[in-house]
Amino acid sequence: MSLPKTLAGDVAKNLVMVARLLDEEPERAYGYAKVALRLASRVPSVREAAGFAAYGVQKYAEALAEFRAARRMTGLQHLWPVMADCERGMGRPEKALAMAGEPEVRKLDKTGQVEMRLVAAGARRDMGQPDAAVVTLQSPELASNSVQPWTARLRYAYADALLEVGRQDEAREWFAKALEADQQGTTDASDRLAELDGIEFVDALDEEAEEAGEDEGAPEGEGTGSGTA
Repeated sequence: MSLPKTLAGDVAKNLVMVARLLDEEPERAYGYAKVALRLASRVPSVREAAGFAAYGVQKYAEALAEFRAARRMTGLQHLWPVMADCERGMGRPEKALAMAGEPEVRKLDKTGQVEMRLVAAGARRDMGQPDAAVVTLQSPELASNSVQPWTARLRYAYADALLEVGRQDEAREWFAKALEADQQGTTDASDRLAELDGIEFVDALDEEAEEAGEDEGAPEGEGTGSGTA
């Protein structure tokens, strides 16, 4: 639907703020989304943005309601994986897994299908089926050497699933592959590799602050210098 020019401008400003804040300040993004929703609840993009904002602050029931509304308005299926993940967030992994087998999945693009696979694997783990999660993630997309936007996350999820079932050597291999594909730094694969290798990183700034504190608290005549004879 079309909005009056002034109203459309106000809605657009709030949606821009949602997009800008969603990753780093989700609570503020949620606030802007609620404003946009009050102004234009019949606009599909507003309902979708409100859904992602609610999802970002773990209000999964609210997010699911917004995603369903947006889907009804547009007839599009691209929100299907995140809707399934909302079911997981609400403690209903069986429902999420059932959604992974619905006809809507075949209508998703490659990115959506990979996202659905990630959600299904997560649901398996929620249900205490880690071996099934490993199998769920095994796919042509995982085996491909081509690096796509979802490659790092898929490899990371597979590594994490392998680690849960005790296949540590394979997990290390796949964390390394995830790191290789993670051009945007979307995972902590480097930290997981270091953990598996027994490497502990020390924050140099924290160490310097600790040493400075020790110096300030030392009794007179017992500083870090050579002292006097």
